[in-house]
Amino acid sequence: MIRNIVFDLGNVLISFRPSEFLDKYNYPSSIKEKILADIFRSPEWKLLDDGKISTSRAIEIIAGKSTLKKAEIEHIFNDRTKIFHSIDSYTSMLPELKKQGFKLYYISNFPADIFDKVKNSYDFFSNFNGGIISGDVKFSKPDPEIYQIFFNKFNLVPDECFFIDDSEENVKSAIETGMTGFCTFGSYEISEELKEKLQYKLSGSVKK
Repeated sequence: MIRNIVFDLGNVLISFRPSEFLDKYNYPSSIKEKILADIFRSPEWKLLDDGKISTSRAIEIIAGKSTLKKAEIEHIFNDRTKIFHSIDSYTSMLPELKKQGFKLYYISNFPADIFDKVKNSYDFFSNFNGGIISGDVKFSKPDPEIYQIFFNKFNLVPDECFFIDDSEENVKSAIETGMTGFCTFGSYEISEELKEKLQYKLSGSVKK
């Protein structure tokens, strides 16, 4: 029986699309591609998610190998929280799921240095029973270790958890740990398939 709904954050509950952010602020295409490649797709970005490098160190390393100026790189890092915004189609589900008796959690690849600021910016976090981010536990999805840390932290049984993520690789890894999984593929619209799955779960009795 499903008792717990577990959400990814980025591009499920909170939009994170750097390309659209750069377009909004009219970055020239050549600079935009350089920023996306050298910052957001850099190995240092992944290390920052993993909590294995500080922001200041990431900036230093990127500046040492990019044609972007260090001040430009720092500006992008300082503006990271401006890229986020709530995905209302999904966050509006949380109170109803909670009302039905489900416990709600999150597992997200997220740098620790800005998480508290982001978390405190959105009221929907009050619906959660708890969650973990990669920057704190030093493992990122799809590494199965992050799911095991999650289960142990909250004393949860995997087959009682329904996991929603925008990455097929992350969902596959979660399923391999014993969870039921669903991939949104980054869509902000709730698919009919997910509605049906949740309605099925919601229609059953939930052990309080």
